[in-house]
Amino acid sequence: MTKSPRKSSKLLLASSEMPLRSGARKARDPDQPRLPLDPMPERIEPALALLKSKVPKGPQWLYEIKWDGYRLAIHVEPGRVRILTRGGHDWTDRFPTIAKQAADFGTTMILDGEAVV
Repeated sequence: MTKSPRKSSKLLLASSEMPLRSGARKARDPDQPRLPLDPMPERIEPALALLKSKVPKGPQWLYEIKWDGYRLAIHVEPGRVRILTRGGHDWTDRFPTIAKQAADFGTTMILDGEAVV
C-alpha cells in the first residue's frame, strides 16, 4: 500500500492526472561534492508575456510598460557568467557590464530578464 501525500505536499499533475517527471539529471560537479542542489542547467526557456486586449482589473494585478530590448537569461556560477539570448546564443561578450555586475552578486543563480537601453 502506498502512502498518501501529506497535506502540505502538492503534486504537479498533467492532464492524465499522473505526476510530472523531470528530465534526466546531469552528474554533480566533482569540484563541488557538497552542493545541495542540482547542477546549473545549460539553458532555460524564458518566461514569456502573454498578449491581452486589455489590462486586468483588481488589486492583485500589476502591469508594466513594455520596453523593447533583448530577452536574456544570465547564468551565474562561481567563476563563470553566461548571458544567453532567447534563441540560446551566448552574448556574454556583448554585455560585459551586465556580466560583471551579475558576477558581483557572488552566488549561483539564473536571472531571466530584458536588457533595455
